[in-house]
Amino acid sequence: MDHKYEAVIGLEVHAQLSTKTKIFCGCSTAFIKEPNVNICPICLGHPGVLPVLNKIAVEYIIKMGLAVNCRINQNSYFARKSYFYPDLPKGYQISQYELPVCEEGFITIKGKNNENKKIRLTRIHLEEDAGKLIHGSNNSSYLDANRCGIPLIEIVSEPDLRSPDEAYQYLKKIKQIVQYLGICDGNMEEGSLRCDANVSIRKSGEKKLGTKTEIKNLNSFRNVERALTWEIERQIDLVDDGYSITQETLLWNDDLQEAVSMRSKEEAHDYKYFPEPDLPPLFISEEWKKEIFDLLPELPDVKYERFINDFKIPEYDAGILTSSKPIADYYESIISYTKDYKSASNWLMVNISGYLNENKISINEFIIPAKSIGKLIDFINEGKISSKIAKDVFDFMLKNNKEPEEIIKEYNLVQLNNPDEIAVLIESILEAYPNEVMQYRTGKEKVLGFFVGKVMKESKGKANPQLVNEILKNKLNLIKHS
Repeated sequence: MDHKYEAVIGLEVHAQLSTKTKIFCGCSTAFIKEPNVNICPICLGHPGVLPVLNKIAVEYIIKMGLAVNCRINQNSYFARKSYFYPDLPKGYQISQYELPVCEEGFITIKGKNNENKKIRLTRIHLEEDAGKLIHGSNNSSYLDANRCGIPLIEIVSEPDLRSPDEAYQYLKKIKQIVQYLGICDGNMEEGSLRCDANVSIRKSGEKKLGTKTEIKNLNSFRNVERALTWEIERQIDLVDDGYSITQETLLWNDDLQEAVSMRSKEEAHDYKYFPEPDLPPLFISEEWKKEIFDLLPELPDVKYERFINDFKIPEYDAGILTSSKPIADYYESIISYTKDYKSASNWLMVNISGYLNENKISINEFIIPAKSIGKLIDFINEGKISSKIAKDVFDFMLKNNKEPEEIIKEYNLVQLNNPDEIAVLIESILEAYPNEVMQYRTGKEKVLGFFVGKVMKESKGKANPQLVNEILKNKLNLIKHS
């Protein structure tokens, strides 16, 4: 980005709450491909129906508010947000406007130079989702109303983000928090987490905000980053060419990797907000709030610090391990069986994560119990098997789900630790390669690695590498000085 300019970014993030039923009726919230199955007169807005607020949805927004340092308003109100679009059967959306459940919180991300940066939150409010239009051939469109009435929270940030990368970090943190709380699965592909971005530019050092545009249809974290980069560059080019920015809503086209104008940007008065007459004010008592606070899990930032302080692992490891609650839980399960915290981290971040990525599965679908990984680590540290053999054992475990000790016994993989047996093996290797022995005698000590490789190959990886190195050096040095 041109250093003459500074980007000013605010995000509106919609998170679909993981309740079993919709926010104002008893229809299922399960994701289903068959259209218009999870619907009823209430979520379709038929005449004479009355909404009934889902208590679990309220508990979930309170959890989120408490987790991100918000003020939880004792009284909040629902409003009708009127707009006319084919995927909104009622012609209005039940949302919150003047007094939402949560206000004035913050989320901490890593900014420049890896320093903590607070991103202020304006509000978090409850609302219902609209339906979904499916565009077909011959200019036809079809309405799938399954999503109508799905409970959402909308998390609105202050314009505190200054780069697409910060926006990416912020979104990752929101996903992490809602998953830790268990209130949203964070699946952007199924629409569980959606984002609209407001962006403007101004001269570096200025305080006055520029004219903003809003980008919609951002269905992945990387698309948010790409769309913001594209729009910031577009605005800079316009201003540099002497044009002004028009306040408008843009639609991101992932195929073309560009945004197109959708409509002029709405203001609050365009929605004709007015109090929802069929719902009473929402009252949240201090007792209820405290009850929910006491049930909050350990949050990712706290867990991150604990992993560093208690387990003495690097910050990088702690960041990876706490990025997902299931991964963090699996790590803690491993170290309940071994005290080698760093090795447990390495196995999870490298071997296990590699397998998960290759097979496109989650840690919840991983077949090897944490206890078995803990045993495997201890077997290496006890000298029962080598690190190389451990990888072979791991591969066997993936195929037949047996315990590591069963595999070690079945395939005779116990590490060779007897110095006399290793010495005999080394003698035969040295005799087989006299030219390389001569190279060592003339000062080419790098040839030591050649001999180590041959010994390990001959022993099928079972020889203790440390002993192999020690005995080899001693024998070669004796030859060298003889």
